[in-house]
Amino acid sequence: MAAVRRPGAYVCGIDAAMDVIGGKWKVLILWALSERPHRFGELRRSVPGVTEKVLAAQLRELEADGIVHREDYDEVPPRVEYSLTSRGADLNAALEPLGAWGRRNVIGDAYRGAPEDAAPVASFGV
Repeated sequence: MAAVRRPGAYVCGIDAAMDVIGGKWKVLILWALSERPHRFGELRRSVPGVTEKVLAAQLRELEADGIVHREDYDEVPPRVEYSLTSRGADLNAALEPLGAWGRRNVIGDAYRGAPEDAAPVASFGV
């Protein structure tokens, strides 16, 4: 079950969710794992810029929160794979609208060179 870090201190559901996904790398880790399970090294390559130490710490936190599953295989050499749990897949589904917003309002504007206060762009199959 999930580790509750601040019992009774959450103001709302977004506050609780942000406690789980807070930080620079967790959402990118979830995105990479949504495609398929990854071994540690390939996950590190999928998330450019993250250090091994930070990736290991973020994976441990996501595992403690019940978002990521770590599977240890009894092989030589040892093999470990990370995948999303059903809670992790649920969380990724909740983050999809945020990604769509970013594509429309941040990435799209950057390519068009639009000012920050420009009117929103229509979404086409996001």
